[in-house]
Amino acid sequence: MFRYFSITVVFLTLLAQVASAALYKVDPVHSQLLFTADHLMIFKVTGSFNDFNGEIEADAATKSLSSASATVEVKSIDTREQMRDAHLLSADFFDAANHPQMTFVSKRIEGKGDQITVYADLTIRGTTREVPFRGSFRGEQADPWGKVRAGFTASAVINRHDFGLKWNKALETGGFVVGDLIAIDLEVQAIRAK
Repeated sequence: MFRYFSITVVFLTLLAQVASAALYKVDPVHSQLLFTADHLMIFKVTGSFNDFNGEIEADAATKSLSSASATVEVKSIDTREQMRDAHLLSADFFDAANHPQMTFVSKRIEGKGDQITVYADLTIRGTTREVPFRGSFRGEQADPWGKVRAGFTASAVINRHDFGLKWNKALETGGFVVGDLIAIDLEVQAIRAK
């Protein structure tokens, strides 16, 4: 009898943990995918991608994540300068004609709350590398329209050369037009699926 009771308790505990995880769909209207790069070695240029979708499986009670994935349309790049955007879409950088999408797929996730690290396969220009994104599950909140939303943040730094974005030009005074390291910052609001 005790053995049966113990097995039942373990099963119900596991079932409760699974049941508390929920699927959230990224709301692109209330989310931001930003990147920052050094330009001319004296200041930074920030841009965004404005067309993307994704899903996050998370547990609001423990502020932990089970999985995360996203697809980004490269042509939605926006650095507030049309000529620069066109150059970034060309074969010198993203080669959007041949690689129209970037993807993010979690492989493993550690931590919870404000100390989450998502180790993800990031694919840019057809090249996939594992990249650690560090961030937080900011919580869950009901909105005035009957939906439940959750907030997530994450950031990472990548070397653009690792993904085949190698174009550059030397400056007469030393250094290069574009820095090698790119900072990625995600501010994500997602809606809990019903």
